[in-house]
Amino acid sequence: MDLTTQYLGLTLKNPLVAGASPLSRELDTLRALEDAGIAAVVLYSLFEEQIEHEQREHEHFERFGTESYSEAVTYRPDLDYLPRGPEEYVEHVARIKQAVTIPVISSLNGTTPGGWTRYAKMLQQAGADAMELNVYHVAADPFVDAAGVEDNYVDILRAVKSEVTIPLAMKLSPYFTSLANFAQRLDQEGADGLVLFNRFYQPDINVETLEVQPGVVLSSPHEMRLPLRWIAILDPLVDASLAASTGINTHEDILRFLMAGADVTMLCAALLKGGVKSVTTMLNSLMYWMDEHEYESVAQMQGSLNQRSCPDPGAFERANYMKALHTFV
Repeated sequence: MDLTTQYLGLTLKNPLVAGASPLSRELDTLRALEDAGIAAVVLYSLFEEQIEHEQREHEHFERFGTESYSEAVTYRPDLDYLPRGPEEYVEHVARIKQAVTIPVISSLNGTTPGGWTRYAKMLQQAGADAMELNVYHVAADPFVDAAGVEDNYVDILRAVKSEVTIPLAMKLSPYFTSLANFAQRLDQEGADGLVLFNRFYQPDINVETLEVQPGVVLSSPHEMRLPLRWIAILDPLVDASLAASTGINTHEDILRFLMAGADVTMLCAALLKGGVKSVTTMLNSLMYWMDEHEYESVAQMQGSLNQRSCPDPGAFERANYMKALHTFV
């Protein structure tokens, strides 16, 4: 049985990818995920804010004391005392590449084009096989229109592409005015893959402390419906690889996404809740289902129920809304 799939130009042994999460911080966990059957791993993100913080600190210490005496203009501080977060991330990528044989996809998280994108080249040099650009941007500025929001994504894509030659995937939110049009634009601009979707963690209000507080709520199964719809719609429209993210908890979820047109499915909540062993469970169940239904390969089912191929294309648009209302009991 052939479980291989193509993602970002990489040949993966199966469509199960470990999405960005704290699990990628430990080498032993990554080795265990590989042993359990995971096909690739997306590392936790390196944030634009981390990089800019380090740059500001570096500039501060290079200027500090230079006015004290004439010889001070050649003084340079001991860089070992400066924050090393971004450099440590690059070193972590290099260590992971030595520890595992599966593809390693680094993750850059930023919202504006700028000097932070030079770290993309450093991550490529460290051995990253591909890169995921996570533009976690809340479009709350009333003076920036929809076109401006899209242009910002494209500018970041261009900036990073100018630094690296490895494949790039854009992780998107579902909150675009015309997602199909924007996906095609990113495809034409050279995005090698689209990850659908980024989950925006919503703030909460503590009524006792009267403070706005963050909180992480893991995805639930019903959340897979949104990326499922859009992958089915986009699969016939773009050449870029499509990765499903959010709400994937069982082998049946994986099957649904593959039939809709996904090239890979990214696991996060399932791994955090079920542990490494959930990878093996899903793979075994996936192969059992394929055997029972006489599928010889993953490629056979990929896109078989996308919007162009399914018997009822309208089911992914307004028709599904009407049918759902009339069938609810």
